[in-house]
Amino acid sequence: MKKIQRILTKRRLLAHALTLAGLASSSVVLAQESDIHSCHDMHSTHDIYSGHDMHSCHDLAAMKNTPKAMDHSNMAGMDHGSMNSKMQPQGGDAPKDARDPHAYSNGYTLTAGPYAQSGPRQLKLADEHAFWAVLGDRLEYNPDTESTVFDLQAWYGTTFNRLVIKAEGDIADGSLEEMQTDVLYSQAFSGYFDAQLGVRLDRNEAGTDRQWLAASVQGLAPYWFEVDASVYLGEDARTALALQAEYELLFTQRIILQSSAELTAYGKEDLDNGIGSGLSSGKLGMRLRYEINRQFAPYVGVEWARSFGDTADLMRSAGGSVEDTEYVAGLRFWF
Repeated sequence: MKKIQRILTKRRLLAHALTLAGLASSSVVLAQESDIHSCHDMHSTHDIYSGHDMHSCHDLAAMKNTPKAMDHSNMAGMDHGSMNSKMQPQGGDAPKDARDPHAYSNGYTLTAGPYAQSGPRQLKLADEHAFWAVLGDRLEYNPDTESTVFDLQAWYGTTFNRLVIKAEGDIADGSLEEMQTDVLYSQAFSGYFDAQLGVRLDRNEAGTDRQWLAASVQGLAPYWFEVDASVYLGEDARTALALQAEYELLFTQRIILQSSAELTAYGKEDLDNGIGSGLSSGKLGMRLRYEINRQFAPYVGVEWARSFGDTADLMRSAGGSVEDTEYVAGLRFWF
């Protein structure tokens, strides 16, 4: 019995809902018809203050008489070419009455006329000028070994093409113990990187001097890492790889912490210079500098160095240390 009562109750509710929906739809139709009749009444009164209401009345009538689908058959013959011809973008040929760009100068140009200067072209773009610079990234003294270490770089040329010289080495007891010099032609191949090709010359007072062909990529990587990757090909099929990276953290506009990392590897052992094949050495350094000005900045720092693989074995057999930590003080400059 309870189930039958529930079913009857649901049917009654459904019937009431349908009745209410029918009443609502009929009221909407009656309202639209009354609006249209009122519009006819407004036409008869010609009330000048009911202009906005008259527009709404026309809209109602249009909505009532609008067909269900728009007939596009009458638009087939429409000419769109005339419309596009009037909407030409900027550019193209100059109009016939355009002024000659050289007419205002009375015929004077950069190379002709009383104001022309003899010799090479005087007006140049910024990337056509030749510049030079010298950067002393490291010029430091190590009190433990009583030696001086330098890392210099100089270049001359334009923004895109340069002659680059890189030099680094150690000086102890007033003599140059070892030195590596790279002489490279550098060409920019992107906004942040240069491709370099040239030669590398190694001087080793206690060993044997070496000469290499060198190819490098140097530039500024994402997140402001300065990178320098070089590969070398020497005599007797010797090969070498050097990777360097630096990052500068600015505490203030003058106090800057420079972090550096370096790895070197050789494809063939060099017993004369105490170098084994494979990964040879690695360095990690941190230097805190104070820029008195942009060209002159003293610094203090610490550097950790270690030998690996066969190179470490050769150093142990020679009685040397494979790991060392040095505290340094130096000067960074450029001009």
